[in-house]
Amino acid sequence: MATQRTWLLWRVSVFLAALAPLVFWGWQVANNAAGPEPGRYLLLNIGIGALWLLLFTLSLTPLTKLTRWKGFALIRRQLGLWTLAYATLHMLSYALFILGLNWALLGSELVKRPYIVVGMIALIGLAVLGATSNRWAMKRLGKRWKPLHKFSYAILGLVLLHFFWVVRADMQEWAIYAAIAALIMATRLPPVSRALPKLRYRFSRA
Repeated sequence: MATQRTWLLWRVSVFLAALAPLVFWGWQVANNAAGPEPGRYLLLNIGIGALWLLLFTLSLTPLTKLTRWKGFALIRRQLGLWTLAYATLHMLSYALFILGLNWALLGSELVKRPYIVVGMIALIGLAVLGATSNRWAMKRLGKRWKPLHKFSYAILGLVLLHFFWVVRADMQEWAIYAAIAALIMATRLPPVSRALPKLRYRFSRA
C-alpha cells in the first residue's frame, strides 16, 4: 500500500511539474508580462516545452538502465503524453495566433515556411505513438510495438530540424538541444547500452 501511495505521489508530482509552465505562461499573458506579442510568446515557449519533454521522455530508458529505478519507467508514458499535449498546443497556438484561424492563409504559409510541414509530420508521429502507448495497443501490436515506438528518435530528429529552421539566425540554443539529443541517441548504441548497467555496478561499489 505504501509503495502504491509513493508511485501515486510521484505521478501527481510529474503532472504538476508538466502543468506548471503552462500556468506560468498563461499568467504572464494575463498580466501583460509576455511582451508585445503574447501569441508568439506562447507559440515559442510551448514549442520549446514540447522539445524539452521529448528529450526528458527519451532519456528515461537509459536512466532506468543506469539506475534500475522503476520510477523512470513508470512515468515514461505519462511524459510521452505530455509531450503530445504540448506539441498539440503548439500547433493550436500557431493556428490561432499566426493564422487567426484563417485556413486560406495556410497554403502560402507552407510555401514561405516549409518547416511547418516538418513540424506537422512530427506531430502526427507523436499522435501515433500516443495512441499506441496503452496496454490494448501493445497487446494488439505484439512484437511490432517496440519497432514502432523506436520512431520516437526519428521524431526527435524532425523536431530538431523544425527548430533549426525557425532559429537558424541564432544557433547557440539549438546547439545545446542538439548536443543533448546526440547524447541520448548515443546511449541507444549497443556498446553504450550494454555498458550502462556496468556503470551502475561500478558506482555502487565506489
